[in-house]
Amino acid sequence: MPSIPEIFDTMAYGPAPEDSARAREWLAAHGHGFDLFIGGAWQIPAARLPVTNPATGEQLAEIADANADEVDAAVQAAAAAFPGWAATPGHARARVLYALARSIQKHSRLLAVIETLDNGKPIRETRDLDVPLAARHFYHHAGWAQLIAAEAPDHEPLGVVGAITPWNFPLLMLAWKIAPAIAAGNTVVLKPADLTSLSALFFAELCAEAGVPPGVINIVTGGAETGGALVRHPRVAKIAFTGSTRVGQGIRETTAGTGKALTLELGGKSPFIVMDDADLDAAVDGLVDAIWFNQGQVCCAGSRLLVHEAVADTLLARIKTRLGRFRIGDPLDKGVDMGALISPAQRARVAELVARGVAEGATAWEPAIDCPTGECFMRPVLLEDVSPANIVAAEEIFGPVLTVTSFRTLGEAADLANNTRYGLAATIYSQSGARALDLARRVKAGVVWINCTNQLDAACGFGGVRESGFGREGGLEGMLEYLRPMGEWDGAGAGPAAGVPPLALPPAPIDRTPKNYIGGKQNRPDGGTSRAVLAPGGATLGLVADSNRKDIRDAVEAAHLAEGWTKLTAHARAQILFYLAENLSARADEFAGRLASAGTAPRAAQAEVEASIARLFAYAAWADKFDGRVHSPPMRAVALSINEPVGVIGIACPDEAPLLALVSLLAPAIALGNRCVVVPSDAMPLPATDFIQVIETSDVPAGTINIVTGDRDRLALVLAQHDQVGAMWHFGGADGGAAVERAAAATIKRSWVAHGRARDWASPTHGEGRAFLRHASQLKTIWLPYGD
Repeated sequence: MPSIPEIFDTMAYGPAPEDSARAREWLAAHGHGFDLFIGGAWQIPAARLPVTNPATGEQLAEIADANADEVDAAVQAAAAAFPGWAATPGHARARVLYALARSIQKHSRLLAVIETLDNGKPIRETRDLDVPLAARHFYHHAGWAQLIAAEAPDHEPLGVVGAITPWNFPLLMLAWKIAPAIAAGNTVVLKPADLTSLSALFFAELCAEAGVPPGVINIVTGGAETGGALVRHPRVAKIAFTGSTRVGQGIRETTAGTGKALTLELGGKSPFIVMDDADLDAAVDGLVDAIWFNQGQVCCAGSRLLVHEAVADTLLARIKTRLGRFRIGDPLDKGVDMGALISPAQRARVAELVARGVAEGATAWEPAIDCPTGECFMRPVLLEDVSPANIVAAEEIFGPVLTVTSFRTLGEAADLANNTRYGLAATIYSQSGARALDLARRVKAGVVWINCTNQLDAACGFGGVRESGFGREGGLEGMLEYLRPMGEWDGAGAGPAAGVPPLALPPAPIDRTPKNYIGGKQNRPDGGTSRAVLAPGGATLGLVADSNRKDIRDAVEAAHLAEGWTKLTAHARAQILFYLAENLSARADEFAGRLASAGTAPRAAQAEVEASIARLFAYAAWADKFDGRVHSPPMRAVALSINEPVGVIGIACPDEAPLLALVSLLAPAIALGNRCVVVPSDAMPLPATDFIQVIETSDVPAGTINIVTGDRDRLALVLAQHDQVGAMWHFGGADGGAAVERAAAATIKRSWVAHGRARDWASPTHGEGRAFLRHASQLKTIWLPYGD
């Protein structure tokens, strides 16, 4: 063990191993053997396959090798579950997807270790990318489950989806397939890669934890015959496949004429283009992620470096310097750059292609760094002087090998980039936005990254062209792959949504006087006075703060300073909205009782609470989906229209539906990054003051939501006059709305008033949707010319 002075002298890395004890305990608890997950239960298979750790060769477990009969059982279970799942309301499906996302997060470190043991990739990749992005897909598609009926009306799910995933991103590809499929109302039979099935089997256990109905998700492991049986099954309505182009071609041939829908995400030979004006240090960092991430076993890996001849020597010198400090080793070590390839066979195939490339004129270079002696480890390889006709420039290597070719002009770069039968992705590094956009338009690829690489997200469509496949995964485009126009072929729809019985309501006694909620704290009103809240018969239900101008000023100042909320990613805001819904759901009976005490019929009170939960889900869904647009004006330019938050929004709530209206106005505002000062209903502010406790337990940053009770029209007028309030919404009487509009004129403040008209807050058409989001945002248009 080196001494501290020696460590500071050499600055050498020490070991930083991740503890695999819990993962091994999980394997041991299953006797190192796993069954088939069919119809929500485990079924013993007729045959099994071994699963090994590629870094050590150690056998980790045995998995089922499903035969045609066992695949049929899984498909039949999915088919039996389909009608009920398709008829389940979108909000109910959203809650299941949300629960799956939460379950993945709760077990994230264990999943990361299982994935690394099974796959050989570094723990820092599974921990920091694979698992969080898998959870992100379930969160995102929980949103689509909530919205898809409105965004894709007159569409219906396809039926049983057969999902076949590869070995390079086992859990992530599972999420890419299952999340949109079940969000749309389909049921799924998943066939993971036989080399890396363990995370899928752990996910099967999470399905029970998350309350997935039996048969909605089925997981059958096995080899090529298992996948073939799934592809051929007549009751499978769609195949979603990620893998090699060769296998994808076979699936296309097998499904031809069957009517099966098909999504194919196949191989790639993606160019990584560095122009002469690029930031070369940034390009080197990007290149490391593009080709040596996951040992180069990535379909969109930037495996072909195309570099302008003016900077080629400089860039190559910097790449070699970076590789000279590369660390290859135990994938469970948090400090390694590269782990093990998936199998000895894959390692041998990569080495063979490198040898053929050298025989055809390429020059191979490897860094002089330590490399473990295991069968699946190899150093990164740089192949220079690669001609466009060399086999390594044409064939997907799927390993840590980068080919290098230089170019002189932008046109030549485009020609070289397109000199492939693939078309999955491309990366362009240039400090000229115009040149980068021009080149991006010329390159034939489904995804183009500019001054970045391997950027993947559930909100953005991913997929290729040409022999890289067709169809998209992610975003609305990906969702539509799992739907069809209703009655397109046979006139049969998915059926009506099932009703939900009312719940018994407990009494809700009042035993405290609520305070205002300002800057993340409950504060007594400046004036020290309270006002009574009366039941329809005149009885006092409770007291709330009777606030004044000073309380409003304090609330606006707190909201103005809470800019951190606006800077959060839309995904982070969505998670907090989901959390608000979760915590409101945990207290649903209490809130229903509160509404009932104010005269709402018990069944209607319960319905209002459930609708409020659903509305929070809806705007959690919209948080990362209310995108702008890309316009193509009649010139060499694109114009990006971006929806930005307004800033601080003042909200005066109506008397009707006091909880639902509050949530329906507050949720879209904060979903888009605004901060709010809310004045609750005059007649029934108690649901709003109860909601303070939900906010306090839901990780909402201080100042994001502020609630001030009192005379609604008087406080709304103060808000409308405040310079730091960007918009004022008033849903009350006509006189109060008119006063808000007059006050807003001084600063040309945006206002949205009801003019005394009532709104149906329970209606999905009038109580939520794009109109609310438009009022919560302001448009910015950014023009981007391109071309020399």
